[in-house]
Amino acid sequence: MPTLDTHDASESSRARSARLEARITAEQKALFQRAAALAGRSLTDFVVSSVQEIAARLVREEQVMTLSDRDRKAFVAALLKPTGPGPRLRKAARHYNRVTR
Repeated sequence: MPTLDTHDASESSRARSARLEARITAEQKALFQRAAALAGRSLTDFVVSSVQEIAARLVREEQVMTLSDRDRKAFVAALLKPTGPGPRLRKAARHYNRVTR
């Protein structure tokens, strides 16, 4: 069973003390080894950098909202010319003020 470091190979100045273990099939290992060889990297470096790249992308996608052109224009317009509170919000504010006094 291969044991993988959890840090990117380019972080060689940092001490690598954390470990990640994974059970994989012989076919998966052969595929990963072939891909690592094509990339000119060790199996560990290839797997760690691949996982890190995918993880960073997924985290970025979760943190960033992408808007369509129409949505972007509506958002910017709302920022530049905000509308006042509507009737329901005004009513809720009056009710809140009465209740909390």
